[in-house]
Amino acid sequence: MASSVKGNSRLSIAMERTGQWIFSQEIPSDVMVEVGEANFSLHKFMLVAKSNHIRKLVLESTEPDLTRINLSDIPGGPETFEKAAKFCYGVNFEITIQNVAALRCAAEYLEMTDKYCDNNLTGRTEDFLTQVALSSLSGAIVVLKSCEELLPIAEDLKIVQRCVDVATSKASIEASFPSRTPTNWWTEEFAILDIEFFGRFIAAMKLRGAKSLIVASAIITYAEKWLRDLVRDHSGTGANAAFSDDSDLRIRQRELLEAIVSLLPSEKAALPINFLCCLLRSATFVKASSACKTELEKRISVILEHVTVDDLLVLSFTYDGERLFDLESVRKIISGFVEKEKSVAVFNAGDFREVCSAAMVRVAKTVDAYLGEIAPCVDLSISKFNGIANLVPKGARKVDDDLYRAVDIYLKAHPNLDEIEREKVCSVMDALKLSYEARVHASQNKRLPVQIVLHALYYDQLKLRSGVDENDTMQDAVTTRSQVQQDVSLARENESLRTELLRMKMYITDLQKSGPAAKGSLGAATTSSGKGGGGPRKGTFFSSVSKKLGKLNPFKQGSKDTSNIMDEGVDITKPRRRRFSIS
Repeated sequence: MASSVKGNSRLSIAMERTGQWIFSQEIPSDVMVEVGEANFSLHKFMLVAKSNHIRKLVLESTEPDLTRINLSDIPGGPETFEKAAKFCYGVNFEITIQNVAALRCAAEYLEMTDKYCDNNLTGRTEDFLTQVALSSLSGAIVVLKSCEELLPIAEDLKIVQRCVDVATSKASIEASFPSRTPTNWWTEEFAILDIEFFGRFIAAMKLRGAKSLIVASAIITYAEKWLRDLVRDHSGTGANAAFSDDSDLRIRQRELLEAIVSLLPSEKAALPINFLCCLLRSATFVKASSACKTELEKRISVILEHVTVDDLLVLSFTYDGERLFDLESVRKIISGFVEKEKSVAVFNAGDFREVCSAAMVRVAKTVDAYLGEIAPCVDLSISKFNGIANLVPKGARKVDDDLYRAVDIYLKAHPNLDEIEREKVCSVMDALKLSYEARVHASQNKRLPVQIVLHALYYDQLKLRSGVDENDTMQDAVTTRSQVQQDVSLARENESLRTELLRMKMYITDLQKSGPAAKGSLGAATTSSGKGGGGPRKGTFFSSVSKKLGKLNPFKQGSKDTSNIMDEGVDITKPRRRRFSIS
């Protein structure tokens, strides 16, 4: 019951609307034209006079008196048919750039050509297209936009191609000789198109030989409009909402992003690196294809020398900035840039390990600063941290101060690392390439492993000993590294022997406190050891210590005074002449 009331309501509304412009109300209508949900009560003789399609339907009908005609598949729907019917009745209506394409397609569908009536709808719409709609850039784009709902007939009538040709020609002129401000106003005009027609426009611009920067400008404007939350606002709409990877929103975003990447100009440096980084993060977020991500990674690596720390951070964190996102892309980008620099160095017959380009030096500094920014992340593993740091060639870093800062931040943010893990983190930097201020800081840094601290201390000692100026220290850093390592090894041995000497002092003190019984025991042991004649002597605690001390170089910063060692109970009748031995 409700559906019949609703249907009658629609019918009465349609009849009321048509009754407003049908002038022959005294003549009852003899045909009902159905277009979708709308019904039009009209007169056959008015329609067949200008529409050959309706004439054929009436003549070919098996019914003696055709009373209903279904034209639901007419291009443009009920609104367009109503205007076509008005034209048949001679009622004036306005043709605009918004409806001219639909009227042209409807005229083709209804076969309203000059063959059946002079100055018919087909001729009228064609004249308007040529003389008005396609005479300006804005008009051509609006007509092209209206054709999105008129396919494939708009394509068959060449309306789409005509619009693309006119828009491309006028856009090229506008890009070279702007007629208004801002100079890229025309890119906003094209942003209303869907991706299919926009892609046809970009392809046509490339065929006309448009500069890559002009094409890139149109693509950037389009991407910022249709992927605003991902590329421009950096809000990641749906990141915190219930949008799965297979939701309609994600699928549309993924398809649109992949289509935009496929339209990028062949010249790699045509697009700003910040925009490319935003596209790559968006591709990771919507889980775009690997080919799409690889293309963006290659483009970024080519112009990596222009990257900033903020650009790399865009790739690394989620839209809320709370957690790491995709370090694998960063690793691939840096690796690709390093490989390119190696190829250039080999081509120029240079040694990439010793001499790096200015671009490589800039990238190294940016990477070190980037590591300092991501180091506080608790979910950043040692392998990922070291993996990115080791991508940069050693020769690209004149000093390792920025890298030391990143290492120190990492150690501070990960206090539970053991000694071996801390040494692994510090292995990415060279303590001999630190500035004086950094070495002073490192020598007092309790978070660093002992080996790194000793490297810094002994390098400063070597400088003071040789009187080398601070400006010249970096030149001989490599040659003195082996000497420093030897000194570190000797320092460790000295520390071990000092510990053993302390144990010996404590042992003698215990003997002194134990009383006469212990002294007698010690004397008996000494006597029995002297009765052996020429036989082999058994090693004692004192002799083992003496042998180790005999191999030792003079203590650095240590004391050689052993006068405080008590010699009670020790056989001193035949002292041996041995350096640093207990006599």
